Amino acid sequence: MSIDDAITSLRQGEFILLYDSGGRENEVDMVVAAQFVTPEHISRMRQNAGGLICLAINDSFAQKLNLRYMHDILSRSSDIDTDSKQMIMGTAPYGDHPTFSISINHKKTFTGITDLDRALTIKELAKLYNSNEPKKEFTSTFKTPGHVPLLLASNGLLASRQGHTEMSVYLAEISKLIPVTAICEMMDSQTYSALTVDKARKFAKENAIPFIDGKELLEFSKVH
Repeated sequence: MSIDDAITSLRQGEFILLYDSGGRENEVDMVVAAQFVTPEHISRMRQNAGGLICLAINDSFAQKLNLRYMHDILSRSSDIDTDSKQMIMGTAPYGDHPTFSISINHKKTFTGITDLDRALTIKELAKLYNSNEPKKEFTSTFKTPGHVPLLLASNGLLASRQGHTEMSVYLAEISKLIPVTAICEMMDSQTYSALTVDKARKFAKENAIPFIDGKELLEFSKVH
């Protein structure tokens, strides 16, 4: 399937599968536009993917919310001793810095982990993108720590970093959707490892889900 198919699927509130590359994490993520997320989406990600369900947001939105990368927050904290700061990850084994920021729950959630709760947190965060006072609403509506980790896409997206965070947000942007995406790595319950590309392609074909290769997306971005 083509990138046009992926755009159509995202606009319809459906999933796409997104592979980064063999030179990075070598993983396939389930991706859906956050503005359309329902409890069913969360359930499907849990059952069909099984990785960590995260929320990726673009750089300009992150700046409006005054969000920072978790490794920067921890490195600047005076509550963490020097020895403990050696634990802070700089560059991950796959060659990039992690994009994790804080984790959140919507204030109307209970534990925050149920399909209902996580869907509410994700969808309501996406709504803030069009708010006139996003920072004020963010701090009054969400709590941290929570059960939805926020991932901050690099400024410049694919020109700066080619991770699932940037790729998924880029796809949302070219789909003319709110640049906030829910993503989850696909795991293999038989090998206890990440699902292979071949198995992910088979799953995509059997379920009529567009499969996007990161290399193709990168080439597309250079042309467009």
